[in-house]
Amino acid sequence: MQQSQLQNRVIKPCDVFLNHRGIDTKRTVATLLYDYLSRLNLHPFLDNKNMKPGDKLFEKINAAIKECKVGVTVFSPNYCDSYFCLHELALIMESKKKVIPIFCDIKPSQLRVVDDGKRPKNEIRRFSLALEEAKYTVGLTFDSLKGNWSDVVTSAADIVINSLKEVEAEEQRRRLRRNLPLPVQQYDTSSYNNNNDGSNKLQC
Repeated sequence: MQQSQLQNRVIKPCDVFLNHRGIDTKRTVATLLYDYLSRLNLHPFLDNKNMKPGDKLFEKINAAIKECKVGVTVFSPNYCDSYFCLHELALIMESKKKVIPIFCDIKPSQLRVVDDGKRPKNEIRRFSLALEEAKYTVGLTFDSLKGNWSDVVTSAADIVINSLKEVEAEEQRRRLRRNLPLPVQQYDTSSYNNNNDGSNKLQC
């Protein structure tokens, strides 16, 4: 019943954009979270899963960010070395998307944009502003030497679901204020069940 309700919901081109550093986290938290969200019939965007030969890199990624409702940013030791990671982060922040940071094997205070002289000053400033905003956004922390990957993926997925519901509720409030017809409900609360301890957990 719960699976069919999720499968029947209207799917947008991209619900969740997964911003990450491939060499650090593609084979772990990024792909695990992508697969988990996909099993819930959400539509996450992960570059190696959603892009195909012939796609224009920036065009595809920029469109996915603009279409998404929530961005998950996985910060890791080599994150700030990547122009693409910082570009995606800046666009997510500039688009005023809801952002869920995951600090994987790194502390927020360790994240900084390094001016190596190869990038224009305006881009360094743009990336730095986006990074500072993300660093001061409440998120998840994870130590891969001590933690369990399934725990951080489940926690992140729970937050994503709740964030999508919040974003949709705000969109509906705006439409009501403008006297516009409401869209079909997309994120069904029946994907949760009330457990005996009173907590809400995702049903996979």
